[in-house]
Amino acid sequence: MASTPQDSAWRVKAPLLVLVAGVCWGCISLFSQALAAAGLTSLQITAARCFFTAVVLALVLVVCKRDCFRIQLRDLWMFVGSGVLSISFFNVCYFACMQECSVSIAAVLLYTAPCFVTVLARVFFKEALTKRKVACLVVAFCGCALVAGIGSTGATATPLGVALGLGSGIGYALYSIFGTMALKKYSPFTFAFYTFVFAAVAMLVISQPVQIAQVMAADYTVGLVALGLAVLCTAVPFTCYTVGLQHMEASKASILAFVEPLVALLVGAFVFHDVLTPLNMVGICCILAAVVALSLKK
Repeated sequence: MASTPQDSAWRVKAPLLVLVAGVCWGCISLFSQALAAAGLTSLQITAARCFFTAVVLALVLVVCKRDCFRIQLRDLWMFVGSGVLSISFFNVCYFACMQECSVSIAAVLLYTAPCFVTVLARVFFKEALTKRKVACLVVAFCGCALVAGIGSTGATATPLGVALGLGSGIGYALYSIFGTMALKKYSPFTFAFYTFVFAAVAMLVISQPVQIAQVMAADYTVGLVALGLAVLCTAVPFTCYTVGLQHMEASKASILAFVEPLVALLVGAFVFHDVLTPLNMVGICCILAAVVALSLKK
């Protein structure tokens, strides 16, 4: 069957949306550091982020897409899966991993997610496992390791930490898997909204919500920062990623999202004056090369 002009347009727009999502995710530190300075823990920041994101998406749906609220009860498992088993689970594992390992090790283990997405997408959706895709995945992962600082003297790990880190990678990967399933029946807005409703409920249960409310009541700017985190680094990128995921392979989308650690490194360098090492620069080149190679035609 010949491709339509609309299909051809999405071949360009879908990767661009995923790249926009990665850039937005890479800017999280601009907000998270301010929230941490206000006294919120990592889990509390995640809980606030999920809660405000669910509220923002609900308002968008009320104004623009009320029909997107409709779901069938038999499909709840997909939204519980993406909200609890993906968003909540990977955050809990990731922060627990950072207590057992160095931050660089935790970051690299989190970004095993595209590897898991590629394998799971092959099993569940029969996505092609091409040589170029595998090569781009390997190069991008190596770039992520260099960006995260693997090879520095401060990189440490424990068996429990590695297990938790791999758990965070699996949890992160499940968003793409549940998303691919849900998008066959529901819109990206429906999937994103219910994902964060269930993620917010799960995270608030374990993050002392009363304390979060007290911190925000004491200083209203904390709530504004949390709202900015929800809009610019969560609602917008997750919606962009989900729309892109609807029109491309899950494995390709997850590999393109490797721009997130690259952007995070650049934000750290230009905003927080972190020092870029030669290995960091090599890592940046690896990620860019993988993203460009994956986006080009044969």
